[in-house]
Amino acid sequence: MPPAEVAVHPADGPPRHELYLMCDDLDSQLGEFRAKGVEITRPVSEQRWGKLTAVRLPSGAELPLYEPLHPVAHGL
Repeated sequence: MPPAEVAVHPADGPPRHELYLMCDDLDSQLGEFRAKGVEITRPVSEQRWGKLTAVRLPSGAELPLYEPLHPVAHGL
């Protein structure tokens, strides 16, 4: 497995989880995905913690991707 990190945040309502893949250069990665015909389902948005988007999986589900803008515990 590649390096990963976890974030835990309190929330109102029932428990939920989200899985994001992390990359060191989101724009470059999206270029590679587009060249292979991968559908980008969300425009890139800048959050406090990183640049965020999502791609469409073959199942039709979305998989979020992000480029961290915060220090990470490992080198990407």
